[in-house]
Amino acid sequence: MNLRDVSFFSFLSDEDCTEILPYFHTITHRKKEMVFSEGDRSDWLYIVSQGKIKITRQSQDGKELILEIIQPNELFGAVAAFKGFPYPANAVAMENSTVLRVSRKDLFKIIDRFPSVTLSIASMLGDRMRNSHDTLKNIALERVESRIASLLLKLALKSSPDTLHIDFKLTKQDIADMAGTTVETSIRTISKFKKLGLIIEKKGVFIIKDRDGLSLFGH
Repeated sequence: MNLRDVSFFSFLSDEDCTEILPYFHTITHRKKEMVFSEGDRSDWLYIVSQGKIKITRQSQDGKELILEIIQPNELFGAVAAFKGFPYPANAVAMENSTVLRVSRKDLFKIIDRFPSVTLSIASMLGDRMRNSHDTLKNIALERVESRIASLLLKLALKSSPDTLHIDFKLTKQDIADMAGTTVETSIRTISKFKKLGLIIEKKGVFIIKDRDGLSLFGH
């Protein structure tokens, strides 16, 4: 993995990346394996190299809610690692995945050596926290069709803003967990969107065909 592919290291030179690369350790996780659990000590900051990691929390009734899906070259566990408080959520491999991790001690060595990294990470963390807040607010306040439409648009724009193609497989259970609903409701809603010609689905991969039409459901 080239560290310069990670946005907050992109301004570093190849020599700089070579200098800090020994601080990172490669770890593999099988599908459904826990990377860390809510309440664990925040000893590490992680970057996805290959695969997908989902950030989850348990609802009051014990249901899993997916707050975020972390894709290659994105980091997770950063807020807790910076502040030194326990991880506020779970991180679970959605598929066989490879991650890089750096200890809190070595992270601060990198920041001392390259202070601009702090600003890049802080900006990314602000966006991530807003997204998590919006997710929880939508679950509490929006109707299910609106939540699922907004979710599909968000993932498509993040994955492939030009083609609106979600470039990884999503099960109906994944969608239900991210939208805070049941899998039955997820199936009915996705079927409705397909019948209306708003989306197409091929083996769990979604493409937005009518962005404006789907956006109407997202409001």
